[in-house]
Amino acid sequence: MKRLKWLVISNYKVNKNKNNENNNLVLKIKNDIAEIAVLRDKIGDFCRAGGVSERFVNNVKLAMDEILTNVISYAFKDRDTHEIIIRAGLEDIFLHIEIEDDGWQFNPLGLPDPDIQKPLEDRQIGGLGVYLVRKLMDGVEYRRENEKNILIMKKNIAIIK
Repeated sequence: MKRLKWLVISNYKVNKNKNNENNNLVLKIKNDIAEIAVLRDKIGDFCRAGGVSERFVNNVKLAMDEILTNVISYAFKDRDTHEIIIRAGLEDIFLHIEIEDDGWQFNPLGLPDPDIQKPLEDRQIGGLGVYLVRKLMDGVEYRRENEKNILIMKKNIAIIK
């Protein structure tokens, strides 16, 4: 897998490529649910600036919302403030979104798909958001690196521009 190079300078940084076009976005938020709304707007603006259609912008925002809600709600064993880093990049035909947190190790992709054919009252609680993210995005990967959880979501933008 080709790894993108990111430059984190501030809480809101758009990096420029050689053609002076915006192609990378790095955001830092605290583990506070209220921060998701601001992040959603910035990710939406970044995607639109890259030519991503509104329908797919909304899908990307929903996927981000699901993952970040899970991270903020469940990843941290303490009540301390933690930093979550979100990196978005447009490269070739893909939008890449990387979410990094220092919560306890958990691979959400290890969850089984929920049985969506069962009636709601018979289903297990949890797992539907991760299932939704898998359906909305073209690829989702997880790795643990340097005591950090890193979730990468990819969306093919060649067919959606």
